[in-house]
Parts: sequence; C-alpha cells; structure tokens
Amino acid sequence: MAYDIYQEEILEHYKKPHNKGSIDHPDLFGHGNNPVCGDDISIYVKVEDGVITDVRFDGRGCAISQASVSMLTDRLKGMRLSEARKLDADEIKEMLHIPLSAVRLKCATLGLKVFQEASGGLS
Repeated sequence: MAYDIYQEEILEHYKKPHNKGSIDHPDLFGHGNNPVCGDDISIYVKVEDGVITDVRFDGRGCAISQASVSMLTDRLKGMRLSEARKLDADEIKEMLHIPLSAVRLKCATLGLKVFQEASGGLS
C-alpha cells in the first residue's frame, strides 16, 4: 500500500512525539478537545519579533491527533506568526499523506484549531 510509509511516520510521531511538554510563561496558550474520541490538547507558544521561537504541546488522544500536533509543532517552529495563522486543514492533510474521514479530520486538525484560537488565526 502506498500509505505504509506515511502510516509508519504517524506511528513514530505518536510513540515519540516531538515538542511534547509545556513552556513556562508562554506568549500564547490554547486548549481544546474533541469529545467524540476524547482527544485533548494544550499548546504553548513563544514568539519573539513576530517569529515562533518555541512551541510545545501536551495532552492525550488517538494516534492521528497526537501525530498531527507533533508534526504541526515541528512545522511552526521558525515560522512568522502571521504566516502560521494562515495554515489550514489542507496543510495538515498534506503533512499526514493519508486519506481522512470526516471524523478523523477533526482528530487531525484539533492541534491546528487550538493553535489558531490561541493566536487569533483562522478558525
């Protein structure tokens, strides 16, 4: 199957998430959950001169939610906040490279939704 390599990457991010933890005194903080499957994510962001210098997440959830927020935090580091606010669900789908049902898309985009609400970006 063509998706095998991407599924492996998702499992790696789930088992060993990048940027997991919190930040003391973050410039931005957000929290959200997906009651349908129990995903729960908090995001902590440090911003200096309009650039995201550090971003961490904490929480629990399914492999898709945890892997996508791990990948998202990797992507956000070093981005201008103004550009990061423009990220959308298509960016998440592109990072994951697997087909997503409507329910799974909510899992995959929870981290982005929490970030956007914390940063005043798209909703």
